[in-house]
Amino acid sequence: MNLQIIPRLTALLGASILCAQSAPAKTNVEPAPQGAAVSYASVTQLNGLLSQLEATSKATQSDLGKLRIERWKTDNSSKKRSLADVDSIQRNLQNALPEMITGLRNAPEDMAATFKLYRNLDALYDVVGGVVESAGAFGSKDDFQSLSNDLSNFENSRKQLAERLDGLAQTKEQEIVRLRADLKTAQAAIPAAPPKKTVVDDTQPEKKAAAKKKPVAKKPATTTATTPTTTPAQTAPSKPQ
Repeated sequence: MNLQIIPRLTALLGASILCAQSAPAKTNVEPAPQGAAVSYASVTQLNGLLSQLEATSKATQSDLGKLRIERWKTDNSSKKRSLADVDSIQRNLQNALPEMITGLRNAPEDMAATFKLYRNLDALYDVVGGVVESAGAFGSKDDFQSLSNDLSNFENSRKQLAERLDGLAQTKEQEIVRLRADLKTAQAAIPAAPPKKTVVDDTQPEKKAAAKKKPVAKKPATTTATTPTTTPAQTAPSKPQ
């Protein structure tokens, strides 16, 4: 599997999200059309690749159906494992692969659909390769030769799809660079909002401070004075002359 494609796809996805988040709420830029036009060369390349893949799938299904794994000169455990692999390959070729091919035909330059098909071919190549090895070791030469040709065709389709993915990734990167430049231009064209002014109204009269009430003086307590009683002096009797 071409691991160099995965970081490129991740970078593209992150850049696309970044552009979407940083876009201004209102601009004078016209919205992009719902579906971008796909070049004739791109569609022609994809149709040729998918047609070749469909032919390989049909031939592989036929060759797998001719296998007589029960007659192979090996133990029962190896036979069961090979039979399970053949069943898995047949189900993929009959159900999963046609669905992916149809989805990619409907969206020729969709990165997710292209990468999904590439990963499926990568998995198919590994499983078919294991059956080819077992056929070479335990089966007939005719079975081995026919399945080897099928495996080679799968590998060719996988390489072509990997090259297409790389080309699409480069194109998307160029589009993102252009979109970023357009975004900066659009943002620069939007006039900046004037700063808000704070108006201070100094014509209102100053409020007078409330007069403080004087504390009421407390009256002193009244004390009842006791007037001493004066006893008149007694007149001494005069002596007789």
